Amino acid sequence: MVGYYNYTVWMTYLSLLIGGLGVFLTLTGNPLGGVICLGVSGCLDLFDGKIARLKKDRTIEEKQYGIQIDSLTDLICFGVLPVAIGYAVGMKEMYFIPLFCFYILAGMIRLAYFNVREMNRDIDEKSVFYGVPITTAAMIIPFIWLLRCFLKEKFFILYAIILGLLMFLFLFKIKIKKPTVKISIIFSTILIIIFITLLILELTLCKG
Repeated sequence: MVGYYNYTVWMTYLSLLIGGLGVFLTLTGNPLGGVICLGVSGCLDLFDGKIARLKKDRTIEEKQYGIQIDSLTDLICFGVLPVAIGYAVGMKEMYFIPLFCFYILAGMIRLAYFNVREMNRDIDEKSVFYGVPITTAAMIIPFIWLLRCFLKEKFFILYAIILGLLMFLFLFKIKIKKPTVKISIIFSTILIIIFITLLILELTLCKG
C-alpha cells in the first residue's frame, strides 16, 4: 500500500474524514452539522503537527508527506467546507459564486506557499507562519454562526464579508507566530463553548 499509516498521520486523516462528513451534512440540509465538523477539524489541526513531531526518527519523506497531506486536508476542511456552508444557507445567487471560487483559490495559494516555505525555510523561521493560516476559518465561522438567527437574511452579507476578509488575509504577507500547546488548548476550549452555545440557540431561539 502507498502512503504512511503510523500515529503521526492519524489525526490528519481523521480531520479530513470529519471535513468530508461536514461537506456531506451541509449539502444534504444540515449546515449546522457542517459548522461543527469545521470546528472539530480545526481542533484536530491544532494538534496534528505537535503529535507528529513526537516521533523523533521520522524520515525526510515522512515529514514531507505530513506537510502535503496536512495542506490537502486543510483545503477541503477550511477551503471547500466554508463555501459549502455559505451555499447551503441560501447564498445561491450568481454574484456569490466568484467570491466562493476566489476564496478557495486564495486558500490553495496560501497552502502551496506554506508547503514550499516549510520544506525550505531556516530553523529560525520554524515558529512563524507567513500569511493568516486557512485554518482561521475554523474559529471565525462557528463564532459568526452564533449571529445567524438574529441577523436573518443579513447574515449573508456578514458571511460574504468574512469570506472576503479571510481571502485577503490568506495572501497578505505578515508574520504570525505558530500557536503553542497552551494556546491550542485555549482555542479548543473556546470552540467547545461556541458549539454548546450554538446547540442551545438552535434548540431555542433559532428553532423553526
